Amino acid sequence: MSKAKVKIEKSDALIIVDVQNDFLPGGALEVPGGNIVIPVLNKYIDLFCRADRPVIATRDWHPPDHCSFVDSGGQWPPHCIRETPGAEFSPNLKLPDNTIIISKATSQGKDAYSGFEGTNLNEILKKNKIRRVFVGGLATDYCVLNTVIDALKYGYTTLLLVDAIRAVNVNPDDGEKAVEKMIENGALAIRLEDIITPNTHG
Repeated sequence: MSKAKVKIEKSDALIIVDVQNDFLPGGALEVPGGNIVIPVLNKYIDLFCRADRPVIATRDWHPPDHCSFVDSGGQWPPHCIRETPGAEFSPNLKLPDNTIIISKATSQGKDAYSGFEGTNLNEILKKNKIRRVFVGGLATDYCVLNTVIDALKYGYTTLLLVDAIRAVNVNPDDGEKAVEKMIENGALAIRLEDIITPNTHG
């Protein structure tokens, strides 16, 4: 874990990955304990709002016959079908009105685990002069993993919010291995208590 305290800077952004109803308990593709990340993410959101820094939320936004679905030869049950309740962000996630929403895996024949793949996320970050991203959400071993790896590839300093992620764990240690891989690739693991609380004026 990071020993140095982290201050939210002008070149920082928060990226919340796929906290959608279908990935939460009772959803079509439930991440075990996925709802546990929401209160923690809400605290991160509050810190970033107080510092007047961007909050970005990625979402799966699949067509009904998406290639990742079992019926189309994929490995997952149908989930996060665009314009359905399952694709909506959790109502308990306190996203600000100016949240930047990134929709991914929107075409039938192409899957995308990373928030960067097939989206304009990198362009948005560059336009906002972002150099460091804080990443949390669902699921550790798929969309969080791939989003973090891509952020590192694009040259962003990447902080993994280890207290605000949960894994699918198709294999029992998938989440643990994903965290190890992200750190090996250069991500820095932090928790809420590692962040210096900004004052109201950022």
